Amino acid sequence: MSGDSLKGGDSLKGGGSGPKTILMASPLYLHPSDNPSLNITQIIFDGTNYDMWAEAVKNGLDAKNKLGFIEGTVKKPTNSGEEDDLESVAWRQCNAMLRAWLRNVIDPKLHPSITFTQSIQDIWEELRGRYSAGNNAPRVHQLKSELNECKQGKESIVEYYTRLKIIWHELAKYSKIKDCTSGAAVSIAKEKEKEKVHQFLMGLDAKLYGQIRTNLLMEDPIAQLNRVYALVLREERHNSFTQVKEERNDAAMAVKTYSGRDWGKYQKEDEEESDRPPPPRCTYCGKYYHTEENCYEKHG
Repeated sequence: MSGDSLKGGDSLKGGGSGPKTILMASPLYLHPSDNPSLNITQIIFDGTNYDMWAEAVKNGLDAKNKLGFIEGTVKKPTNSGEEDDLESVAWRQCNAMLRAWLRNVIDPKLHPSITFTQSIQDIWEELRGRYSAGNNAPRVHQLKSELNECKQGKESIVEYYTRLKIIWHELAKYSKIKDCTSGAAVSIAKEKEKEKVHQFLMGLDAKLYGQIRTNLLMEDPIAQLNRVYALVLREERHNSFTQVKEERNDAAMAVKTYSGRDWGKYQKEDEEESDRPPPPRCTYCGKYYHTEENCYEKHG
């Protein structure tokens, strides 16, 4: 339920002369687990990552049903009736809580710039006006440069693909093309999808994924990005399994060589020697390979 759909008594429950409380569906409601030390996102705003941070903050506030506070749809109650007094108290508590949450995900060096701003909406608008770039051309150019230079290197497929996805997502935010369902828009979306597939395949390690890249490019029509990613990821797992198997075989071959002799032959010789009868032993001197009749110590 949106913030502007809960006004006046709609935010309260209780009737007659009974006590009034805030409805759980109301954006003015604070859960018992909500506290000023809560982190609504793991991304900390440091003055350079506003766009990514703002998206994460909005997502966290939306999950808490508090997005209306920064969007301006949840207004501070202005009437002076009894019910409105309760809502005024609830609004002040929520506003204070959101200010604390916002401070928790902002670098402490930036705290002085927002300390004396009381309204969470005013803080949000101030940060947006200060750090959201009006001219996006330099950032778009930087992102496209990063995209052209994006190679897998020593990264795993998951790490490499995630890095690409982050760049694609930020570039999409700067796109001037509006979403629509016309035939032309569908064709443009398909072309963008193909472009992403080519970018993903171009950055792969040619030594490890050259063959599967060729196979995928031979398909007509070319596969969608999700399927291409899944197939390449499966190839990575296969390569890892093959590498482990080869390492085990190399270790086994090293064990087979013992002091320059073939371990299997050495073991066979030992088995043959164990089947032979023991050599003769002299009962006079106790030494092997002669008898008492031929003992040098006894007969000289």
